[in-house]
Amino acid sequence: MSTGLSPSPIDHVIDQMDAIIDRCIREESKLGYFAVLYRNVTAEVKDRIKAGYFDDAARMEKLDVVFAQRYLDAIHLFWKGKQPSNSWSVAFKTATLPSPIILQHLMLGMNAHINFDLSIATAQVAPGSLLPKIKTDFDRIMYLLSDMIDEIEDRIEKVSPAFRLIDQIGGRGDEKFAGFAINKARDLAWNSAEKLAVAKPAEFNKKIALHDKLVAALANGIANPGLAVKAGLGLIHLKESKNVPEVIRALRI
Repeated sequence: MSTGLSPSPIDHVIDQMDAIIDRCIREESKLGYFAVLYRNVTAEVKDRIKAGYFDDAARMEKLDVVFAQRYLDAIHLFWKGKQPSNSWSVAFKTATLPSPIILQHLMLGMNAHINFDLSIATAQVAPGSLLPKIKTDFDRIMYLLSDMIDEIEDRIEKVSPAFRLIDQIGGRGDEKFAGFAINKARDLAWNSAEKLAVAKPAEFNKKIALHDKLVAALANGIANPGLAVKAGLGLIHLKESKNVPEVIRALRI
């Protein structure tokens, strides 16, 4: 029975993500790997907004929607054969290749969306003197991601039995590779947001273009690591499921 309540903007975003995931399953597209991860995070953000996790629920909902729209616009541009940002182009084009492992696809999506999109969305929602007021909630988004790492890694391991070797390959011992990446992304995204928030209108797009080049360079490093790392990743890839729909479903929380 209908409750008579209108869907929230975040509900609309989640519906669009579900449509993307469904398409990726039909087309057996690895673009669905990050899409389902991001859908998981967005649903968790929605729940935590309702639970009072953030200082300013209305502002956080606005940030979440502005942030998500950048991803939605980018993937639809790519599907139309048009050029999204360089950061997203690397991630999307890599999804058509056979060799990267599941984690690489997830990290490429996180790199473009956190390092690039989050910094822009944050500066747009809290420009100028408003930016410091959003810092606590900005950090809470990253803590949320860190909280979800164990569950995400457990799900990756179901379709990638050798996945736990990644920490050894990365040379970080017991430190979780994904957690390390999120912490680095948080710092880079916030530093960029600080620059964008005070940029004059005439400089804003130029600063975005320069930041896009930096994030795209990071993406190329993720997609094409050195030979030693690539050899280790190749061993992981051998044992990973090549059934794309199976992987997408396994990643969904």
